[in-house]
Amino acid sequence: MIVYPAIDLKDGSCVRLVQGDMGRVTVFNDDPADQAGRFKAAGFAWLHLVDLNGAVEGEPVNAEAVETVLGAVDLPVQLGGGIRDMATIEMWLGKGVRRVVLGTAALNDPELVRTACRRFPDRIVVGIDARDGMVATRGWTETSETPALDLALRFEDAGVAAIVFTDIARDGALGGVNMDATVDLAWALTTPVIASGGVADHDDLRAIYAERDSGIEGVICGRALYDGRIDPATALRIAAGGEC
Repeated sequence: MIVYPAIDLKDGSCVRLVQGDMGRVTVFNDDPADQAGRFKAAGFAWLHLVDLNGAVEGEPVNAEAVETVLGAVDLPVQLGGGIRDMATIEMWLGKGVRRVVLGTAALNDPELVRTACRRFPDRIVVGIDARDGMVATRGWTETSETPALDLALRFEDAGVAAIVFTDIARDGALGGVNMDATVDLAWALTTPVIASGGVADHDDLRAIYAERDSGIEGVICGRALYDGRIDPATALRIAAGGEC
């Protein structure tokens, strides 16, 4: 199981929001490259970056911060937020991002996802953010009438590398992952699922690892890593099956 430490970017800084609310923000580091280096030194194998301003604006906003991270560490980076056309996908993959996450575009422009998957195999991830089971878009400012599972199933034959599934109500709130919804989604798909939203402690990681046979391949950790509730070394041992 892969543990993805999250670097959420707002106005150039590493932050965490509560339930996606841009007004409920905590700044943890004003130097994203430094934070990336800390995560690499801790032993993590991937980074998960989100351009929060970009997700709302519909285009990259924190590009400079992303590029400083890409220049500072040689870890593979998974990036989402404001990526809604082929030109932006090509731009980020060309700059060294390993995988791009398409969220709003997955709902509004599914053919873009399919075309990108054909052009860039294993480098396209679909991000599904759910509010009460329904897909939310545009930085979680809008909620659709499309169930999360329905959207995920649309891409089963597209060659998507993974589905990042986030329960918005849990995100940044340290209330624990919505295990029922995440596991149900993973069992329903052949596409690997990355759990996200609400990871609070080592027990959450153990619970996710215990369900790995469902198709959960990884988990994104944010606030709990920043505030010390999750110890990186312990998290990585759990993910490797060494402490369950």
